[in-house]
Parts: sequence; structure tokens; C-alpha cells
Amino acid sequence: MQEARPFVKWAGGKTQLLNNLTELAPSEFNNYYEPFLGGGAFFFKLHSLGKIKKSFLNDINQELVNAYKTIKEKPQELINELSSGKYANEEKTFYKIREENPKSNIERAARFIYLNKTAFNGLYRVNAQGKFNVPFGKYSNPKIPDAENILASSTALQTDEITCLDFEDAVEKAGKNDFVYFDPPYQPISKTSKFTNYTAKGFGEGDQARLFRIFKRLAKKGCFVMLSNSYSEIIKELYGEFNATIVLASRAINCKAEGRGKIKELLITNYLPESRQAEVTARNFIKEAITTH
Repeated sequence: MQEARPFVKWAGGKTQLLNNLTELAPSEFNNYYEPFLGGGAFFFKLHSLGKIKKSFLNDINQELVNAYKTIKEKPQELINELSSGKYANEEKTFYKIREENPKSNIERAARFIYLNKTAFNGLYRVNAQGKFNVPFGKYSNPKIPDAENILASSTALQTDEITCLDFEDAVEKAGKNDFVYFDPPYQPISKTSKFTNYTAKGFGEGDQARLFRIFKRLAKKGCFVMLSNSYSEIIKELYGEFNATIVLASRAINCKAEGRGKIKELLITNYLPESRQAEVTARNFIKEAITTH
């Protein structure tokens, strides 16, 4: 069976940063927590590397969580629904399905995946009433359904608990030597780059400050904690006492062309990754040699 990968496109997805994330991850850990799951690229990668023992996966987006649970429990039924002929890649069908409010979990999951595959830029954005409002994307040949990946994802999710909670509640049980990865909606670096309408309530500076307090609390409990966020003054100031790695990522959400392309992002940990221990040891050795001579 093929290696599982994200079954949805997700704004701010981590596929392009997987090498950086795996390099900075602890070599061994107990349980894995990811309270802002999104597309789950890092989770699926850790699973493929045999790192996952037990995972606690969470997202505040109810439709996304329903899709994960459906893939875990009823993958073939979901594949059958997506293959039924109802989900055509054309504009009239898109807007008809966008207005629907299906009751069954399988139909809800199929609608969610269909809209994600065919909406503009793979965005998930809702208005103040919580209704999905992204326009048709006009893609030539989106893969609906991707049966092999749905089955592979289902296999990867079998030992996991999937919840739809506030991020603080989702990590309440995390303990010593557990690995917690936070990938929240990023702090905007400019007014034009602002994209926090992941839920109807958004995700503002108050949420970022609360997340920082939880990061520190988990660090004190002995958890391995990693966070990805924007290279912004607020984030740099909040996490100044922790280990920060600057990475470059391509982002295309900005409505202005000059705001797209490779931009700096931060990966922050409360521990020193093995990949950097040798570097720090060498630096300390040089410092000691200089002081003693």
C-alpha cells in the first residue's frame, strides 16, 4: 500500500517543510499530539517513518474532523459516495453542492473533500455565519476520489484518537516525553497577508498569546513541544527564550503578487534537536578553548 499523504489541500500545509520538521523532531517520544491538524502532512510523515505509537489528533473545524473520522471508520463507503457521479468538476455542480447541508457523515465528508478539491486554491474559508464561501477553482482534472490515498490514510489513522476541541483542551493530557506539534493559523505579517478565517471566530493575537502560555506549560511538564508560525515581531518576542529555526516556504495566499513566493517562517522548539546538538557542542568547545588560552 502507498504511503498516506494529506487527502485535502490546506492553506499553510506543511508538505514542503517535511524535511525541516522531521529533522527538528525528537528522535523518540511517547504519544503524539497535534491540536491544529489541518491536512496532517507531518502526522502522515511521522507515521510512515514508524514514529507514531499513539496519536491524539484534533482540529476545531468540524467538517474536517468528520472527514478524518469517516476515512478512519468507513473509507470504502466514502469512496463509493465520491464515485457516484454526483460530484462533477463543473461550476454549476460546485455551487449546488456548496449550498447543500447533508445530514449523513459520509455525505458530509464527500461534500467537504469535493469542495476542497475544486474550490479556488484549496482554501477553507467561512463567513460570519460559518458558511463555506470560497469560489469555484476551475481546475482541469482534480482527483475525485483518490481511492488509494483514502485507504492508506484510513490505515494510518487506526491507532489514533480524533477530536474536535479547543486546542487547549486537546493537549490537556499530554505528559512527560510526549511530542506536541502546534501549527496554528499564522500571525499575519501584514494586513494583506491576513488569513485567520479558518473558523467564524478567526484566530487573533489573544489566541496567539494563550497558545504561548500553553506552550510554556507543556514545556514545564517535560513534553517535547514544537511550533510553526510566521516570522513576525509578535511571535519572535513571545518565543524569544526558546530555540528558533528560520525556514523558507512558498505561500500563495496573499492577494498581491509581491506578497507571494518564498518567505521566512519560524520553527520553535523547547528542546535542542539532535541535528543541532553537535553544532552547539562545537561552539561551546571553541568558546572554552578561547577562554582558557
